[in-house]
Amino acid sequence: MVELPKRIAVTGAAGYVATRLIKALTRSANIDNFMAIDLHKPESAGIADIDYRRQDVGEPFSKLFVGCDIETVVHLAYDMNPGHDRRAVRKINVGGTENLLEACAAGDVKHILYLSTTSIYGAHADNPEALTEESSPRPLSGFQYSEGKAESEALLERYAIDHPECAVTILRACPVLGPNADNFVAAAFSKPFLVGVIGADPQMQFLHEDDLIDHMLVCLRERPRGAYNLAGRGTVRWSEMAAIFGRRMVKMPAPILYGLASLGWKLRLQSDSPAAGIDFIRYRWVVDTKKIETELEMMPKYTSRQAWEAFATRKA
Repeated sequence: MVELPKRIAVTGAAGYVATRLIKALTRSANIDNFMAIDLHKPESAGIADIDYRRQDVGEPFSKLFVGCDIETVVHLAYDMNPGHDRRAVRKINVGGTENLLEACAAGDVKHILYLSTTSIYGAHADNPEALTEESSPRPLSGFQYSEGKAESEALLERYAIDHPECAVTILRACPVLGPNADNFVAAAFSKPFLVGVIGADPQMQFLHEDDLIDHMLVCLRERPRGAYNLAGRGTVRWSEMAAIFGRRMVKMPAPILYGLASLGWKLRLQSDSPAAGIDFIRYRWVVDTKKIETELEMMPKYTSRQAWEAFATRKA
């Protein structure tokens, strides 16, 4: 088996995914230098020699990797919460990627692993049965999370062309859940009821947090180039999710739901998503994962239903 890189840097090191990745990396004795980049100091998670760098990725840090011999950078820093100040959010999410790439070029980094999202394809009425990596990104207009990921992907793809010596891996993961889920997806699903669109019961995909980490570790070893869809096996319908969660489903006509969501967003009565997010519970946005299964011989251990169940039945 190919060994993990000896010198790794992770942005967003105090976040949900990074915390679990760091814990997994502690089980490897191969790492000589682990640089953790965040505004908040992460838990050491057993790595005694963790090199914490307090850094806002929205501000330039082009010299951060110079002289450190960092081989691989895992870019996880991202403001996942939609904000009314779109410029500030974009400064972190897109500007942060631009700043990171400048630092990688200056530091001669050989591999970049970027966590993206299947939501860059958008939820549209004309989506195919399954979206592949060849499907064009069509993020929903106004849905900042997806728009920023799509812009960042474009920057990474250009960087990969301009710097062929650096392998760029993009993991397009569907919503990540599990017993430890702590992200805006988990927050949106933690309300006393779920909202649905009359006449719609879309199939949803989820990825168990453990499967995400397993796939990331394989990518750190193999350094594949390009984008890969990542999702748990199978799907679970929106109505089934409510039943598993023990939550009441409140269904409304689409125009009314869009109007209420838009008003709530404008009045700042809700913070998890603008009205554009309604399309994700109305239209199909299921992805095909054959590419990663074939090229990296990786299969998730958990189904989408099991990932949802792990989240829905976790202890409060």
